Amino acid sequence: MNVYITKINKKTLSIHTIKRKKFVFLFAIFIIMVFYNRCIEMKLKEYSTYPTYSENDLGLLYTSERTVLKVWAPSASKVLLRLYTSWDAVNPKEVVEMSNGVANSSINGIWRINLTGDFKGYFYTIQIVTIDGKELLETPDMYATAVSVNGKRGAIIDMKETNPNGWDNDVTPVLAHKNEAIIYELHLRDLSVSKSSGIKNKGKYLGLTETNTVNSYNQSTGLDHIKELGVTHVHLQPTFDFYSIDETTLEKNNFNWGYDPQNYNAVEGSYASDPFDPITRIKEYKQMVQTLHKNGIGVIMDMVYNHTGKTE
Repeated sequence: MNVYITKINKKTLSIHTIKRKKFVFLFAIFIIMVFYNRCIEMKLKEYSTYPTYSENDLGLLYTSERTVLKVWAPSASKVLLRLYTSWDAVNPKEVVEMSNGVANSSINGIWRINLTGDFKGYFYTIQIVTIDGKELLETPDMYATAVSVNGKRGAIIDMKETNPNGWDNDVTPVLAHKNEAIIYELHLRDLSVSKSSGIKNKGKYLGLTETNTVNSYNQSTGLDHIKELGVTHVHLQPTFDFYSIDETTLEKNNFNWGYDPQNYNAVEGSYASDPFDPITRIKEYKQMVQTLHKNGIGVIMDMVYNHTGKTE
């Protein structure tokens, strides 16, 4: 009887030992996974440890011979460039993986691609895959200065085509003393959108270029009124590309203050005469600035880098 019990105890002990080893193994795997994820999380969040890049050539550079795109994305394991033939093309014509110079390790956090040939007129997005394997949404690169309608894709354009006549000779007015500045803050659309404004390009960049405009009381409006006030600087509430306005349905009279940025370095399309043309919005913005400068008025842009229109 005692021998039988001893055999049972040994078998039970053996089973318990196997279970304990299995538990230790699984627990070790769990600890390793937690440690790995913690390391990934720390690598993503320890911004002070990110590599730096001191050059000023980030973003897209176009010539008729080649197009170069550089982005700073130190937390990426992969960056994909998608090229589209139009702003609304469903499928990309080409998908290319950008290079960081070293396999699985970014030099100074920079990813780049060099496209040989003339890509003017194309639209593009980038998609980042983070070091923890998360695929982010397609977006223009964060430095994009030319974008599609609604800013969903970057646009490859020749920036020289956005220059109005005489742009190279444009000069910003300079005050002898900064404390002499008289600053007029305005919302670009509000300035001219009224039916009685006497301004043809209502709610547009070009509305601020018109002169000799009056309202129904024969009072000066727009630029002429600003000059009458003795203003030295116009402070434009956000005119960069913002999220809330659907630029394809401007007939619905959409409105927003603009403090919901979508593309910080591209100008808003709803204020352009043609939001579907990436060149038009930039050229008309420059015409507005140029006109103000010619009239002795400096331009201050309201930039809100601490805001985001949409975060996913």
